[in-house]
Amino acid sequence: MTILVTGATGNVGRNVVDQLVHRGADVRALVRDTAKANLPAQVEVVQGDLLDVDALRAAFAGVSTLFLLNAVVPDEFTQALLTLGVAREAGVKRVVYLSVIHSDVYVNVPHFAGKFGVERMIEAMGFEATVLRPAYFMDNEHTIKDAITGYGIYPMPIGDKGLAMIDARDIGEIAAIELVRRDSGEGSLPFERMNLVGPDTLTGADAAAIWSDVLGRPIAYHGDDVAAFEQNLRQFMPSWMAFDMRLMGERFVSDGMVPDAGDVERLTALLGRPLRTYRDFVAAIAG
Repeated sequence: MTILVTGATGNVGRNVVDQLVHRGADVRALVRDTAKANLPAQVEVVQGDLLDVDALRAAFAGVSTLFLLNAVVPDEFTQALLTLGVAREAGVKRVVYLSVIHSDVYVNVPHFAGKFGVERMIEAMGFEATVLRPAYFMDNEHTIKDAITGYGIYPMPIGDKGLAMIDARDIGEIAAIELVRRDSGEGSLPFERMNLVGPDTLTGADAAAIWSDVLGRPIAYHGDDVAAFEQNLRQFMPSWMAFDMRLMGERFVSDGMVPDAGDVERLTALLGRPLRTYRDFVAAIAG
């Protein structure tokens, strides 16, 4: 049977595909442009997007399990529900969905609230599903590296509650493990949610201190000015998305992204190795 991966050419999706191929799974990837997909030769690549119902119907032929990942876009919720509707029409029962940690807490943040709505629909529609709820991606630091190295500031408004940052490679591997477990499982497997977190919960000051150690010079935490954060983002993203990210930053400051008891231990056992650390990630991209 075949595992269909959406969002297969993105940062997390590529890791999921690579890990599935490594585990010998039959993988089909839904991509917008097959010529630019550049996925492993073993992967069946099909063209389409999550608003193209005909393409979705073709992509789901012979599929047993779905990995659902869709980008932060204005119609993210609609895309997800259309995909789930076509999946159910095709007889697919098993789903692994990439949501976000505290999707039920950050209720005023559009892309969090949308993901929580999708979680609820997956459960209400009776899918046998694992909902993965990752915390802040370490990989986001690629977008602020120049500000850190060029201006000596850490500009992300993280606050002092702490974020349990996780490496996208760990997300991809955990997702692949769950997809294979769902796909090969006999009988019905229960619906479950799983927080995906890194081994350390870091404040803005913590992150700046790690960058200082790695670079060998002082890096200052820029503080929790979410208004300035929004204005900076508006230089390279639409205003609606910049405001969405500002609202997320406000919740970073007020709530943080703190793991539940036992999350780190559960993921470490699942992977059979330690989770990747923020310090090692920073050392790699700063080098």
